Amino acid sequence: MTRFAEHPDAKAFILHWGEMGTHWGVNRSVAQIHALLYLADCPLHADEIVETLGLARSNVSTGLKELQGYSIVRRVHVEGDRRDHFVAETDLWEMLMRIVAERKRREIDPTVQLLGELAQRLAADKSAPPQVRERVTRMHEFIGTLGGWYDQVRVLPKPTLVTLMKLGGKVARFIPGSGKGKD
Repeated sequence: MTRFAEHPDAKAFILHWGEMGTHWGVNRSVAQIHALLYLADCPLHADEIVETLGLARSNVSTGLKELQGYSIVRRVHVEGDRRDHFVAETDLWEMLMRIVAERKRREIDPTVQLLGELAQRLAADKSAPPQVRERVTRMHEFIGTLGGWYDQVRVLPKPTLVTLMKLGGKVARFIPGSGKGKD
C-alpha cells in the first residue's frame, strides 16, 4: 500500500473526494483514483492504485482512461520500470480549466447545437406553440451566452482569473447601471 494514503487525513480526503465525485456526476472510484494521484508525491502504477484503494483492476483501468480524457491525469514512464505510471495535475487552476473545458465540450456544446437547430425549426413552424418557440429560443441564447463567456474567460491569464475570482461580486462596481457603486 502507498504509505501516504495510510494517513487518516489522506484517507478522509480520498473518501470525501469519491463521495463528492458522485455529486458532480463522476463515478466514485474515478474520483478516488484522482484524489489518490493528486496527493501522491511520485507517479503510481495501476497495481499500486488497485492495492491502495481496494478497487478492481478493471475499475482502475477505466478510471485512469476517464481521468486522462479530462487531461487531469497523465501517463508517465519511470526509468527501470516497464509499467505505465500515472500522475495528476496539481496546479488547481489548470485542473479546473481542463475539467471545465472537457465538460463544456461534452455537455454544453452539443446542447447549444441542438437548441440552435430546434430554435431554427420552431421559428419556421407556424403550428408550434408560441411558448415552446419562445422558451427554446431563450434557452439557446442563454446557454450560448454562457458558452461564449467561458470561451472569453478561459483565455485570460491565470493571474487575471485569480483576481476576478477574488473580486467576486465587487466586480459589479465596474459595470455601469449595476446598482453597485463604489463602497
